[in-house]
Amino acid sequence: MNVSRIAAASAVAAASVLMLSGAAFAHVGVQPQGEAAKGGYAVVNVKVPNERDNASTVKVEVNLPAEHPLSSVMPQPVQGWKVTVDKSELDKPLEVHGKQITEAVTKVTWTADGGKIGPGQFQQFPLSLGPLPEDADQMVFKAIQTYDNKEVVRWIEEPVEGGEEPEAPAPVLKLSAAGDDHHGAGATGAAAGDDAKASDHKETDATSSASTSADSSDSTARILGVVGILVGAAGVAFGVLAGRRRSA
Repeated sequence: MNVSRIAAASAVAAASVLMLSGAAFAHVGVQPQGEAAKGGYAVVNVKVPNERDNASTVKVEVNLPAEHPLSSVMPQPVQGWKVTVDKSELDKPLEVHGKQITEAVTKVTWTADGGKIGPGQFQQFPLSLGPLPEDADQMVFKAIQTYDNKEVVRWIEEPVEGGEEPEAPAPVLKLSAAGDDHHGAGATGAAAGDDAKASDHKETDATSSASTSADSSDSTARILGVVGILVGAAGVAFGVLAGRRRSA
């Protein structure tokens, strides 16, 4: 096999790898911002890529897992998109922070309202979720993507551990081990805020001390200056008097 044939074969193989990797990753996914700890709260991005060359995505529906109902689901506004949140009654009420929760969010839908996801583009839709389940390692969010040519893609196939990735896999949120405070990134941010406040107090105290020291030094210098002037004046007066006595 000559060099040109080897090069051609390599190019075909590389193109095939890129196509397969693109197909594997070009689907709706759920990615946490920071950590999604069991029993805590998290902010996640529903990432929606456009897989079509001749159509735009105009609607995204995300179904929350019924086996792990969440008492708090809040979408962040996204410019150019209208969002609706559907709730349903729970068969078994949840107890969250001492309160009985009788309904939970079952679906969040984003519909284009001046915006769209064009070919070769993607859009992220942030959601605040919690409390996350303590007895699960992951959560499956089944999604439905609708294009402006009426095509509908259902990302609802649940992945099987150890098996091949489905053709239309459902988004999966991996959960990490529970933290001590069950507040995830929010607690970290609060701690950082407390540290920042403490640092500000320290800087303020240091600045105040420096300012007091500077004021004290300045006052001392002024006093010494005045004393020096008085001493000098006294010396001049003494000299004048002494001269007059000698002349007399």
